[in-house]
Amino acid sequence: MDTVTARTTAKHTLSLPNILTFARIAAIPVVVGCVYAQSIMDGPLWLRWVALGVFIAAGITDFFDGYYARIWDQQSAFGKMLDPIADKLLVASCLLMLAADGIIHGWTLWAAIVILCREILVSGLREHLAELRVSVPVTKLAKWKTTVQLVAIGFLLTGEAGDLVFPFVTQIGLLLLWISAIFTIYTGWDYFRAGIHHLIEEDER
Repeated sequence: MDTVTARTTAKHTLSLPNILTFARIAAIPVVVGCVYAQSIMDGPLWLRWVALGVFIAAGITDFFDGYYARIWDQQSAFGKMLDPIADKLLVASCLLMLAADGIIHGWTLWAAIVILCREILVSGLREHLAELRVSVPVTKLAKWKTTVQLVAIGFLLTGEAGDLVFPFVTQIGLLLLWISAIFTIYTGWDYFRAGIHHLIEEDER
């Protein structure tokens, strides 16, 4: 029985949806490396477009891993755990690299800080509530927040290369990052309020 269980677990782990999630994680050093090579090491501007292309491909996998998991009935506990982690790793890595690059600077750093703090808060809250066997579903607004966030990062990744094509690419990206930060505060408070409700109920038992 143990052997059968192990094979079943391995099969779910190596399913296409999970492979797409692994690919999203594998894309992180490529995106960060391209931005680093172009900005810090004064590499060619086309590296920015490579970074954007890989980032877009990673974002597409975020849609298809969930889509195929549903239609092929390949949803697994491993996939549910890894998918949001992959998203947070990708976003956090890009924000840190863009801050090091100087694209995100000044007051806009606060938008990035708000986004990162919210991700840590929600992750910690979900982990604790999971011990209480309480599920916190993702809201539609949170999905919109993630979409705006990814689009903002996509604009910012192009950097100087994008500004040469359209002069306001960076400004649009920074504006979208602030909009994402505002959504982040609201959705973060929404999750926190729901989580606190369950924690208070647990303490009263």
